[in-house]
Amino acid sequence: MLIIKSRKFYKIGISIFLFLKLRWADLFKLLLAKPKTKKTNHNSNQNVYKEADKTLVSIVQGDDIYTLLKEGINLIGGLERLDIRGKTVLIKPNIVNRYPSPSNTNPLVIKNLIKILHEYGVSKIFVGDMSAIFALPTKNNAIKSGIWEAIREEDMTFVPFEEHGWVEVDIPDGRFVKKAIVSEFIFKVDRVINVPVIKTHSYANYTISLKNFIGAIHPQQRPYFIAPDFWDEVIAELNAAYTPHLNILDGTKIFIKGGPTRGTIATPNLIIVTGDRIAADVVGLSIIRSFGGWEKLSTMNVWKQRQIKRAIELHLGVGSTSELKIVSKCLGADNAGFNELLQKIHHIINNTI
Repeated sequence: MLIIKSRKFYKIGISIFLFLKLRWADLFKLLLAKPKTKKTNHNSNQNVYKEADKTLVSIVQGDDIYTLLKEGINLIGGLERLDIRGKTVLIKPNIVNRYPSPSNTNPLVIKNLIKILHEYGVSKIFVGDMSAIFALPTKNNAIKSGIWEAIREEDMTFVPFEEHGWVEVDIPDGRFVKKAIVSEFIFKVDRVINVPVIKTHSYANYTISLKNFIGAIHPQQRPYFIAPDFWDEVIAELNAAYTPHLNILDGTKIFIKGGPTRGTIATPNLIIVTGDRIAADVVGLSIIRSFGGWEKLSTMNVWKQRQIKRAIELHLGVGSTSELKIVSKCLGADNAGFNELLQKIHHIINNTI
């Protein structure tokens, strides 16, 4: 797919689209008007999911999503480590458009995570995201993709970020971005759980934990408006504005080529859990590559992917394979197939050439 490397092209193109669709209010509010913000500081959360200075990453496989989530979380120490009882929690899934999983996070992953959080005694749960500008409003996409139907009867509050306020966070070490304009809900709640889907992406090569945060960034700071040549670096720098408390990767269905809307699908039936975004992306990329995947990803070491490389420079998480400890469990019938997949993942992660 041809990638246009002009900020003006995207600005004019999206403006024309919104104008022709008679979405003048969106055009003004999202692209033309300066958003009202208040300053806030980066939430300096520490990764509590470590063992002997190694970051823990769990990989579990099976058919029952509730059990996968529980086991994946427990394998790295459980929600008790987050002191989550009585706290407010934001679940940040991927709701980029109207299409079903794996274009968006599997609705059953969100639904069962809500149940688990209530079991641990959280006080209030929010589910929030902001879709791609072309696809707004977010609530409609949640409905059309099946997410709303899955979660609407759960005890939660759905939050389309575009309908709420924004805060401004300085990024002193940014080369392309010196401040991020972030959804206020990232900073309103006590805990943030990042729940992306594992998938390839026609522009950014892949989208997992780091890229999922772009849904919490103001539309005027989408990477194609800032530096189309440097999508990956912009994504990493915007992530310097916040740190999620936990990352739960939806690997039930994934894109291994194409994306983020349509592509070649694999069905690993996996849930991956970790407190570290870089670790999450490295493992997620290794899973994509284990299924053959895409030449854009298969020809470069996962640690040298530009999103990850820049995130490491910004100290957003682990910096090498020596800092990781993967714990795993097969809850399904194909234990031999799961072990074969794990061997591929370990080989890809440990191959630093």
